[in-house]
Amino acid sequence: MSTGKFSGLMAAPFAPLKQDGRLNTGLIPEYFRFLRHNGVEGVFINGTTGEGTSLTLSEKKDIVRAWTDAGKSDSRFRIINLVGGTSVVECAELAGFSATMGVSAIALMAPYYIKPSTVSLLGGFIGAVAAGVPETPVYFYHIPSLTGVNFPMIGLLEYALAGIPNFAGIKYTHDDLMDFHKCLVFDGGRYDIFWGRDETLLSALVLGARGAVGSTYNYAAPLYREIISLFTEGKIEQARRLQLKSVDMVSVLARYGGIGAGKAFMKYAGIDCGKFRLPVASMSDQDFAGFREEVSSLEMAEFLSQKPAI
Repeated sequence: MSTGKFSGLMAAPFAPLKQDGRLNTGLIPEYFRFLRHNGVEGVFINGTTGEGTSLTLSEKKDIVRAWTDAGKSDSRFRIINLVGGTSVVECAELAGFSATMGVSAIALMAPYYIKPSTVSLLGGFIGAVAAGVPETPVYFYHIPSLTGVNFPMIGLLEYALAGIPNFAGIKYTHDDLMDFHKCLVFDGGRYDIFWGRDETLLSALVLGARGAVGSTYNYAAPLYREIISLFTEGKIEQARRLQLKSVDMVSVLARYGGIGAGKAFMKYAGIDCGKFRLPVASMSDQDFAGFREEVSSLEMAEFLSQKPAI
């Protein structure tokens, strides 16, 4: 699995669950083939979309084991595991396990209950875990809308440059484009700064983003690959029109529950990941019928991910 600088799309996969709520890791090989068939270059597992905060430590290890096993035949495929969290000890344990399993990298998010009061404390938390896996790249998942921790990330990069040798970059899921831009060019573009808001990918490309992580790349990767291609070719107006299709798609998802509609979209695409765990509300069968109609009305079938031929 690749550990160099990343470009392209990385999906945040859903945790596949059975009807009784237990993990369905047997679906992951098919899930892997589905993503690769549609041009996805990696996965960011056990994150927000992957219900990482709703899984036990043992379940998260099972997810890591299944994805690394599925991806072992593809040296280009990137697997980043989000190890937590709120407990530095548990994060360190999952980080060590992840390294043993051969992930491309690990990631941490800010402790979201007892929150770090300074960027140095946040950096210290990350550094304590990173020190236990010195040969493994470490990323930070910046999502202040959920963690409530919102320091300018340029400060974290400055801390990491001085004190975290294996720090590799940030998954940036926030709307501060000025800070994002600063991070992209910091120290000559030293770090991977992944854009984390699918519906505004084009804005990030303009600033110089090369990689992105998102949930809608699970089922609409061809749309975003075409946006990237059009941007690269200088066909900005066409890229804008396709980005608007992403906005329309995300608006439909929001009307049907946001993250809770994501697994329904995967079912629409042919990969049934089951229901969400509480407290996320799963879509009812009745709502799914209406959801299917609205997705169809978007007239973007050519841009939705397709299952590979058997």
